[in-house]
Amino acid sequence: MQLSDSLGRNINYLRLSVTDRCNMRCFYCMPKEGIVKKKHEAVLSYEELQLIAEAAVGLGIEKIRITGGEPLVRAGIVGFLERLARIPGLRHLALTTNGLLLADMAADLYRAGVQRLNVSLDSLDPKIFSDITRGGDLKRVLDGLDAAERAGFPPPKVNVVIMRGVNDAEILDFAEMTLAKRNSIRFIEYMPAIKEEGWQRYCISGNEILQRIADRYTLEQVDKGKYAGPSRDFRIPGAKGSIGIITAVSGHFCNECNRIRVTSTGQAKGCLFSDQKTDLVPFLRPPDLEQLQKTLREIVMTKPERHGISCDGYAHQNFAMSQVGG
Repeated sequence: MQLSDSLGRNINYLRLSVTDRCNMRCFYCMPKEGIVKKKHEAVLSYEELQLIAEAAVGLGIEKIRITGGEPLVRAGIVGFLERLARIPGLRHLALTTNGLLLADMAADLYRAGVQRLNVSLDSLDPKIFSDITRGGDLKRVLDGLDAAERAGFPPPKVNVVIMRGVNDAEILDFAEMTLAKRNSIRFIEYMPAIKEEGWQRYCISGNEILQRIADRYTLEQVDKGKYAGPSRDFRIPGAKGSIGIITAVSGHFCNECNRIRVTSTGQAKGCLFSDQKTDLVPFLRPPDLEQLQKTLREIVMTKPERHGISCDGYAHQNFAMSQVGG
């Protein structure tokens, strides 16, 4: 079964957040003071999240990515992932993590049926990494990447949010990682989720990132797999890994968008940067699979043509990325 929106886009990907809590405080993701934590009863139970996943797969969703906050901080996550992996018709189960807990959990995640990991890593310099994350330990994340490969995972994709004057001096360092390592390094443009005076100073376009790499290395384009995300992928000839560019701000890819997302409190969105959201809780308490699927289909059919952000400004209400699932 194929699930399409009103513009004919094939919607086969659900990003499902299991918590708004995180063990980092990345400055582009949440305010310095953190966020107001949701009450326990406001966060969906694993049974409710499972029902959403089953309803979505029944409509034609083939890929589910588990997000947070930081999904690995939620107790019982491995058992939940095991149950998700057994949903008939689900072809790809992935998870995005900041990597702090990955060294201890990688083997369990692999046995649970997770097929792919994305790890957020915004600097290879311990001091800069600590500044961006407000106290994160770079070594623990690097140990987590190694543990994931030992457990049997394909080399995790590494997500790098590039910010001018913060970590842009490391663009070549990350690109050069791919010479010896099989990871895909994905450079992501800074996205203004949180209102901050002069946020445009952080913006570096994907084209500028590519040009900085191309000034040193030849780049060849790489074909993406069926379940690949919105990045444009390249490789330095002879490199073991690849380089991806995600231009959510300077060159939106909305015409190719294939996803919907649901927050840990059951708010469904057709676009990360849309203010429109639908509360799924009435169809979960008590559970009503038929109405849940009808509502998810309506969310797909009303998915906006594109978002409204650029390096010049944006119209959406501010939010902490950790509360939406990135």
